[in-house]
Amino acid sequence: MTRTVPTALWSAVVIAAMAGFGVAPHAAAASACSDLGGTVGPEQTCHVQGTGPGYTLDFSFPVDYPDQQAITDFLTDQRDQMADYATKFPPNTRPAPYELDITGTAYQRGTPQPATQSVVFEIQNDTGAANQGRPTISYKALNYDLGRGAPITFATLFKPGTTPLDVYRAASSGTALPPPDAFGAHDYQNFAIDDDAVIFFFDHDFLNEEGPDQVSVPRADLAELLA
Repeated sequence: MTRTVPTALWSAVVIAAMAGFGVAPHAAAASACSDLGGTVGPEQTCHVQGTGPGYTLDFSFPVDYPDQQAITDFLTDQRDQMADYATKFPPNTRPAPYELDITGTAYQRGTPQPATQSVVFEIQNDTGAANQGRPTISYKALNYDLGRGAPITFATLFKPGTTPLDVYRAASSGTALPPPDAFGAHDYQNFAIDDDAVIFFFDHDFLNEEGPDQVSVPRADLAELLA
C-alpha cells in the first residue's frame, strides 16, 4: 500500500515537532500508522482498513499524538479481539460481516504551543445478533503531558486521593454528569482536556441508549481537585 508520506520522513517530522514541545524523542519514534499498515492522508489523519474471515475494520486517528506506542497497542488489541471473536463465533447467520469502526478525535490544551494532547477513540462494534446494525458505542481516551513527557490518567490529572464521587460532586451543579456508579460511566476514566474543560466520555450500547455520551465540565468547577 502506497503511503502519502514516507514512513521515515514522517517519523522525522514527528520527532522534530515533539522535541519542540519538550517531549523526549523516544515517545514519538514509533509510527502507529506504519505499524498498523495505514495511509496518512493530506489532513494528517491515518486511515487503516482491513478485512479478515467474517469481519471488516476501519480505523482513523490523528498522526501527531506523541505516544504512538499507546495507539499501536490499543488498536492492535481491538483488531485481535475482533479477529478472535469472528473465529469463535462466525457470522454465518448474518447478511454481512462483523464491523469494527474506530475513529480518533484530537484535543489539546494550550495555544499555539500545546501543553497537553488528547485523542479520544469512538469504538463502534457491530457484532452479535441482538444488536445487528446497531453497534455498541464505547470510548477509549489517551492523554499526554508534553511538558513532563508522560501519560495523563485520572490519578495524575487530579490531586492524590480524589475519587470519581469527588468529581461528580464538584461538577453536579448545572452539569449533567452521571453518578460514578451509573451504567457505563467507568468511573470517569475516559476524558479529554482542552483550555476550558475536562470532557468525559461514556459508553453506550443497544441496552443503554439514554443519557449523554459526553459531558464537558468547566475547568473552573474542578480547580480545587486538579493536580
